[in-house]
Amino acid sequence: MSNVKTGPDAWRYILRAEAKTRSAESYLPLVLSTAGALGILPFAVIRFMNGEWLMAAIDAIVVVGLVVLGTYVYKTRRVTFANYAISALCVGGALSTIYVSGPQQVFWVYPALMAVFYLLRPGEAVIAALLMIAAIIPVMLPLDDYLRTTTVMITIVVMSAFAYAFASITNRQRDKLLQLATRDPLTGVGNRRALENKLFDAVNIFKRSKAPVSMLLIDLDHFKRVNDRHGHAAGDQILRSITEIINLRIRITDSLYRIGGEEFVVILDGQDLHKAAHLAEQLRTLIEANELVPDSSVTISVGVAELKSGETGRDWTHRADEALYRAKRSGRNAMSIAD
Repeated sequence: MSNVKTGPDAWRYILRAEAKTRSAESYLPLVLSTAGALGILPFAVIRFMNGEWLMAAIDAIVVVGLVVLGTYVYKTRRVTFANYAISALCVGGALSTIYVSGPQQVFWVYPALMAVFYLLRPGEAVIAALLMIAAIIPVMLPLDDYLRTTTVMITIVVMSAFAYAFASITNRQRDKLLQLATRDPLTGVGNRRALENKLFDAVNIFKRSKAPVSMLLIDLDHFKRVNDRHGHAAGDQILRSITEIINLRIRITDSLYRIGGEEFVVILDGQDLHKAAHLAEQLRTLIEANELVPDSSVTISVGVAELKSGETGRDWTHRADEALYRAKRSGRNAMSIAD
């Protein structure tokens, strides 16, 4: 979650669902860009009709740029490049308007700065705001109306300060909400929703790079009996302990998810089926060797599957699930490799 620092970054958690039908939220990038473009379009038309060719061209560039970048985000689900590009477009458009048409156009600074504080990280937005203020000072200082100039500069600074505070608070709240939405509250690892996002990413990366990626589907054997015998508090502690064991053994580039009461998934980036099976056997042995409850051993069954060409995340998970159930049918405390 640490990479979610701007408003549009949160889109990727909404937009990359594999469902064939799109929710209303999936149109948000295009809607916002289109709204901005429609707000500027009338000025481009009026200036074109009045023969203000340079200003009409600037407005047209901003309009086309917003629509193109909004469509880019909507189609590709990639927001990072679009964040910086739209910010540069807003700032450049506002400054160009001021320098070409004069200081009376300074009000365009306000929506441009609001866009910057929404699109960029707060620290980056502050830098952009300071650069923008520095850029308009040469235009504003020659004015004879010092009160108006001072008012404009102060209101820009005050608005930037409020925007910074709002962006910082909003980002912290968003991070907390996304943490709640994608983390298992008991163990702290990813939940089913986070796994769906990871599967989406893994399949797309595999299509581009063909680098191997494997999955371990882990299920605790007879966990209900453990709960019945030792209590749910002990069961919760076992789940936390198993999470710690797995996290200590897997690499920092691997990822762990709890998707059910006693079911876990490990995604192994860059690991083929042989290496994944070796890790699965190590985890099985480690968990069996740890005395997680007195006078009895806790064991796991594991299904192992490597992503194949043409598979979706659902296909991949289904093969791992079949392998897991073969391991259970063989007597549990076992590892099975998917076909």
